[in-house]
Amino acid sequence: MSPAPDGLPPLREVIAAHGLSARKALGQNFLMDLNLTGRIARRAGDLRRCDVLEIGPGPGGLTRALLCEGARQVVAIERDARCLPALAEIAAAFPGRLTVLEGDALRIDPAAHLQPPIRVVANLPYNVGTELLVRWLTPEHWPPFWSSLTLMFQKEVAERIVAAPGSKAYGRLSVLAQWRASPRIAFEIPPRAFTPPPKVTSAVVHMDRLEAPRFEADPATLSRVVALAFGQRRKMLRASLRSLGPDIETRLAEAGIAPTERAERLSIEDFCRLSRRIDEG
Repeated sequence: MSPAPDGLPPLREVIAAHGLSARKALGQNFLMDLNLTGRIARRAGDLRRCDVLEIGPGPGGLTRALLCEGARQVVAIERDARCLPALAEIAAAFPGRLTVLEGDALRIDPAAHLQPPIRVVANLPYNVGTELLVRWLTPEHWPPFWSSLTLMFQKEVAERIVAAPGSKAYGRLSVLAQWRASPRIAFEIPPRAFTPPPKVTSAVVHMDRLEAPRFEADPATLSRVVALAFGQRRKMLRASLRSLGPDIETRLAEAGIAPTERAERLSIEDFCRLSRRIDEG
């Protein structure tokens, strides 16, 4: 086996040396192929003048790729204490460029450890990936702390993020992602690239933030509207949005939307216009 470009042992040796195994409860699947981790890091763009936030580094395959690609600083949040010794070895090999924060990414604010421009690059744990994405897309103030997101999801989730109105995959994630960013599926990764192999294909999604949303809307209102609309996507909007008030049919009509319409047929602009009417109501 050829040596890794950073001089550190191959990942399989690292995992064996530290007795690591992926835990289903933590949504872990370790990406073993350093060629693929390098490809993900390069898809994030020029990292040499950027800080990078990584979630769930595990044994550090992607972490190593980000550092090899020249990231100014990597801040990695890891919940699994078993992985910390392996990450410490990477930190020693790249002095002053890797900070590891132990804990739950849903509870830690990494802002104090990062300097802009900031890119988020991560093989997200399956059990928190969607929630983290929604949080990053719906902060109270925009533009957010990040300039781009390069994230790995199950292929099905990736397809929902980039889906167009009228398609079966179109939903809440589609609206929130495309309202404030420009998501694209960069490439797919087969199950065999992971240990253990997941049952589904994965895909890397890259999105650059927009400096301003495509259409005006309050993020909290928009999030609530799309969550309700797609939570019962087979129902007409007058039924799925009933909890927004007794005058929801009036608000729909004022927004130029038929109360008998269904969520998957509305454009992002439609949802934003409806959200404004609800706030004005």
